[in-house]
Amino acid sequence: MTEPPDLARLQRRLAEFAAARNWQPYHTPKNLVAALSVEASELVEIFQWLTPEESSRVMADPDTAHRVTDEVADVLAYLLQFCDVLGVDPLAALAAKIDRNERRFPVPGAQDAAERPQPPEE
Repeated sequence: MTEPPDLARLQRRLAEFAAARNWQPYHTPKNLVAALSVEASELVEIFQWLTPEESSRVMADPDTAHRVTDEVADVLAYLLQFCDVLGVDPLAALAAKIDRNERRFPVPGAQDAAERPQPPEE
């Protein structure tokens, strides 16, 4: 059985892939975050007109499932490249954000209701 890939190894593979093609001059934070946004939008496009029920079943259709997994891969690839260029540890950033959110949004009933923070507005 093969060992599952880890983020650091995937980041190295992405960096090596880009270096072999001399793409580093184009992999600026601005360009990578723009590409990330485009790929995230392509993922949104798959779900755009689906009902909530249809969106829950999207992986049941092999063609759509393939599109979803490809777009997820593209989003993650650009996010990892963006983090690599800026020196951000994505797992440490996520862990820190979860810690802040746990403090900011305690479990209901864990404190007096009058003191409870409201969910963020979207």
